[in-house]
Amino acid sequence: MRLVFAGTPQFAQRSLAALLEAGHEVVLVLSQPDRPARRGLRTAAGPVKQWAQAHGLPVWQPQTLRDPSAWARLKEAAADAMVVAAYGLILPPQVLAIPPHGCLNVHASLLPRWRGAAPIQRAVQAGDARTGITIMQMDAGLDTGPIRLMHELAIAPDEPAGSVHDRLAALGARAIVEALAQLQRGTLPSQPQPQQGVTYAAKLDKAEAAIDWSRPARAIVDQVRAFDPSPGCSAALARGPGVALKVWRAAMAPVPTEAEPVTAPGTVLAAGDGRLIVRCGDGAVELLELQRPGGRRLPAREFLVGWPVARGERFVPVAG
Repeated sequence: MRLVFAGTPQFAQRSLAALLEAGHEVVLVLSQPDRPARRGLRTAAGPVKQWAQAHGLPVWQPQTLRDPSAWARLKEAAADAMVVAAYGLILPPQVLAIPPHGCLNVHASLLPRWRGAAPIQRAVQAGDARTGITIMQMDAGLDTGPIRLMHELAIAPDEPAGSVHDRLAALGARAIVEALAQLQRGTLPSQPQPQQGVTYAAKLDKAEAAIDWSRPARAIVDQVRAFDPSPGCSAALARGPGVALKVWRAAMAPVPTEAEPVTAPGTVLAAGDGRLIVRCGDGAVELLELQRPGGRRLPAREFLVGWPVARGERFVPVAG
């Protein structure tokens, strides 16, 4: 098929590569404008733009798709369909109506659960045991269009969001190729999304990264999983003004027998033999991988060699 593709990050790049490998003709690639790579540094292209340029595909980076000049350019592409994956710009009704087969979205959840910007992280944060890919026919709503194809994926109880992301990116690439093959044969189903089970996956806010030790152990573990690899969960030891740390892996743990029967959430219950166990709202959490400022991610045993923590110390709310 003759396609326009719209996407920006690594998740979308996997789908773009799969479409070309399957023999589809991608006549135009849309990607968000380049952003600063890091604070104060020059702008950098996203993975989709980089891959498209390396393979000789035309790339267009409009600031908006809401003006008639953008609609005219998309009409000139004369595509059979538009494939959208983690693009980041709103497609107005005028754009949705341009391709004869409309716009198909590669969405990283089992719709209608987790509509919105961060479906992978929110699924992990909520402790979901399964997620998946939905190929959706886009309409004017926020991920509300008909379901064309759906594939499920199990989430392991200790799996971080980064791992789920990578597996979903691969699954999404296979799913969009399958959906287009069925579309060409005239066998691609279409059904409205259920009215029940709708949830919204709001974009992650860095303020959510701070660990609240009064929460249940399972909720803290899932929060740590959801914020790996970005931005990482933050914690602070009460040393002077507070020492900020990143927590990258954690697990539910029994309260050590030698622990005081009544201790405040955030209290270090054990810090020996390479283990770091912290009181939380309903028990304890073991911190398995940490990072100090200017350091690198380390297993707890290695971290404690260079950054000793004593039993009875406390983690306090992260400033700011």
